[in-house]
Amino acid sequence: MKNHTHTHAHDKSAAFEPAHPVRFAAARKSTWVSIFINLGLTVMQVLGGFFGKSQSLMADGLHSLADLISDVLVLFANRHGNKHADANHPYGHARIETAASLVLGVSLAALGVGLLISAGIRLQHPEHVQAVQPFTLWVAAIALAAKEGMFRYMLAVAQRVRSQMLVANAWHARSDAASSLVVIVGIVGNLLGYTFLDLVAAAVVGVMIAYMGIQFARDAMLELVDTGLDQEEVRAIRNTLKAVPGVMGLHELRTRKMADNALVDAHIMVDPKVSVSEGHYIAEAARTAVLNGHHVMDVMVHIDPEDDAKAKPNAHLPQRHLLIAHLNSRLGSELPHSTRVVLHYLGGNVEAELLLDAPVDIASLQRKCTAITVDDPYFRNIVIYQSGAPI
Repeated sequence: MKNHTHTHAHDKSAAFEPAHPVRFAAARKSTWVSIFINLGLTVMQVLGGFFGKSQSLMADGLHSLADLISDVLVLFANRHGNKHADANHPYGHARIETAASLVLGVSLAALGVGLLISAGIRLQHPEHVQAVQPFTLWVAAIALAAKEGMFRYMLAVAQRVRSQMLVANAWHARSDAASSLVVIVGIVGNLLGYTFLDLVAAAVVGVMIAYMGIQFARDAMLELVDTGLDQEEVRAIRNTLKAVPGVMGLHELRTRKMADNALVDAHIMVDPKVSVSEGHYIAEAARTAVLNGHHVMDVMVHIDPEDDAKAKPNAHLPQRHLLIAHLNSRLGSELPHSTRVVLHYLGGNVEAELLLDAPVDIASLQRKCTAITVDDPYFRNIVIYQSGAPI
C-alpha cells in the first residue's frame, strides 16, 4: 500500500542518523572491540609464526588479518546500511550489509585457497620443513582463548540487537577459534618430531577460511537474487493475513530478504461490493498485522475482488467511459448527467448500479436495463436506485 518511511533529503544529518540506533550503537561497539583484538592477534601471530618458523601460525595470523578487514567492512556496512530511506533508495540501505558480506566472503575464499595451495607446495618437499620454536605454542593458545572469548561476547550482542550480520561475524570468530585449535595440534605434532604436521595444520586452516568465505558469499548471493523466507515463516505470515477481518482469501504471497528484515507482497481478496475506502482499510489492517507480528520491514498489499492468480477474466472488458457510452447506446438515450454509476468488474462481466436523483421514469428505465442484460456482451446485471432505495 503506502510506504510509511519518511525521508528528509534536505537534511544531511538526518540522512546519516541510523534507522535502528540501539542496534547501530551495539554493533559499532562490539566491532571496535573485535578490531582491536584482531589487530593485536594479527601482529602477534604473524611475527610469532615468522620468527618461530610456524607456517600454521602465520596462516592463522592472516586469518586474523582477514577478520580485521571484515570488521572494517562491518563498520562501513553498519554505518551506511542503517541510514534512512531516501529518494534514490526508497527501500533503505540495508542491502549494503549484504554487499559487504559478499565482498568479505569472496575475499576469505580467495585467501583460504591461497593458503591451501602454499601449504600443498611446501608439503611436496617435507625435508625442507623446519622444527617450530616452543614459544609458538603459547602464542597459539593465547589466540585461541582470545577468539573464543570474542565469539561469546559478539554472539550475545548480536542476539540482543537481532542483527544477522553480527551473528555471522560472531560465528566467524568461532571458526577462528577452531582454526587456532588446529594450529595448536599442528605445532604440538611438529614439536614431537612430526614436522610436516605444521604444514598440514596450515592447509586445514586454509580450507576452513575458504569454506567460511564460500558460506558468506553464498548467503549474500541468495539474498541479492531475492530468495524468499523459509516455508515456516511464509506459512506464519499467510495465517496472519487470513486472520484479518474482511480478508476472504489470499494468493500471490511473495517474500524477499533485505539484511535482517524482509519485504512482503500479498494479494488479498475482499468482498467485491465493499467501497474502495473499506477495501483500503482492510488492506491497511492486514499490513499492520504483519508488521506487528513478524520481523518485516514493509508490506505491500494488493486488493482483489476475486481470485485472478491464474486467469484475468476481466482484462477484455472496456473501461468506464466506453461502458457508459455503450449503455447509453443500448438505451437509445443518455442517462441524466447527475447519474452516479458504480461498476463491478466480476467474472468476465459487469454489474452496474445506477444512482439517480433526477426526475426519470424509473420503472421504464429498469425494464430497458433488464432487457439489455439478456444478450449484452458486457453487462450482466443493472440495478437502479433513487433516493437511496432500490427500484
